[in-house]
Amino acid sequence: MSFLELQDRIFAVFGLANRKSVAYAIGATLRAQGAEVLHVVRSDERRQAAEKLFPGAKVFLCDVEREENIIKVRDEIASWLAGRKLAGLVHSIAYANYSEGMKPFHETLKKDFLQAVDISCFSLIALCNHFKEHLARDGSVVTISISTTRMAAENYGYMAPVKAALESSLCFLAKSFSGFSRVRFNAVCPGLLKTSASAGIPGYVDSYLFAETATLRKEALQTQEAADAAVFLLSPRSSGITAQCLVVDAGMGINYFDHDIVAKVVG
Repeated sequence: MSFLELQDRIFAVFGLANRKSVAYAIGATLRAQGAEVLHVVRSDERRQAAEKLFPGAKVFLCDVEREENIIKVRDEIASWLAGRKLAGLVHSIAYANYSEGMKPFHETLKKDFLQAVDISCFSLIALCNHFKEHLARDGSVVTISISTTRMAAENYGYMAPVKAALESSLCFLAKSFSGFSRVRFNAVCPGLLKTSASAGIPGYVDSYLFAETATLRKEALQTQEAADAAVFLLSPRSSGITAQCLVVDAGMGINYFDHDIVAKVVG
């Protein structure tokens, strides 16, 4: 048996879009460790992509913006499980609709903000509620956040406050589930990653290059590194960790006064 003890365990991974997704890297790593992975995606197009990326894997469809879809996919997965339990659930879902373009934060549109909260944050709560009977008593739930919600990056719009709500929800989920289970709830909070979702953020490339310079190793964070942290949190080896946000940023967050960056500013 391997160190992570994931052989023959079943995990549901929500949010796969393509090969660059964090959800893809998590799913591939779980499979490499001998686990069985159920993928849940938003659209038929993504289902076809998932089936190509993971031949033979079971792929389900669910747009989490509508709660009836969550109930439907829960019933479909429950039928497939046939009494077995999920060892863990991965929530790698985020969405922002800048319907009138990027605006200063104080001009954020209510409808856009609430939609982002619904899809990016409340969906975790809804998934946990509807899947609670199908999670193993000592299961693990992992969501994907960001390395800090306290840095006001203008080109990230209102998503940092939404991610802050997501992170806070972990504490309340861990507490409420503790009344009937030992399910754990944690977040992986990576620094800037090169994903297809990030490519749509205005000015992201510049931010990504700056983040690379600010890391202690002068090398950008890799999606696989975030995935490895998530897989650890899904495993029994992290049994003492719950309601936590694990920052994976290669030291960027403590390197404000990096010599090379300071030199370019004052030189």
